[in-house]
Amino acid sequence: MNAAIWLSDLRGFTRLSDRLPSEVVVEILNRYFDCQVEAITRRGGEVLKFMGDGLLAVFPVAGDDGNATEICNLVLDAVHECRASVAELTYSEGGHTVESFRFGLALHVRHGAFGNIGGGNRLDFTCIGPAVNLAARLEKIAGSLHRTVVASASFVEACSDGSWCDLGEFPIAGFSKAERVYGLADEVPAPLS
Repeated sequence: MNAAIWLSDLRGFTRLSDRLPSEVVVEILNRYFDCQVEAITRRGGEVLKFMGDGLLAVFPVAGDDGNATEICNLVLDAVHECRASVAELTYSEGGHTVESFRFGLALHVRHGAFGNIGGGNRLDFTCIGPAVNLAARLEKIAGSLHRTVVASASFVEACSDGSWCDLGEFPIAGFSKAERVYGLADEVPAPLS
């Protein structure tokens, strides 16, 4: 399958889960994921997996890439909505307060292997391969650059929107060549808390 890949991660989740009761952490995660899931599904994306505080979603692209620009622009619309929703997100109940949330998000578009993984009654529909691995590495780069959103060159090339800035070329663990990474031009990087 050819798809735009969305891989996100909540920043500071380990500290959050260490200091708050587990039922509060679950409530916070549900609210945080709601900020993404609605934005993704409304634009034709499919959430494949929740991995702790991470989320993997895909937006299918036609096999001939004929609609890649349209799909990547829809993904970008979802990104803007999600960023705004997370920026407004707070949590305050039972004496537990979280005043702000930060997350990292990597975007990539490429052919990937999609299907059921596992055996017996433990099948899990997911996406695997170099495309997802690259998205995971890009999400880590987003964190090291104190950025919310980063994208691969292939994603940016597919977008008709010129809202990206070149952040440079980075070596990618496990890959033979470096990858040019882009960030949203309207984002001012903030230090991680």
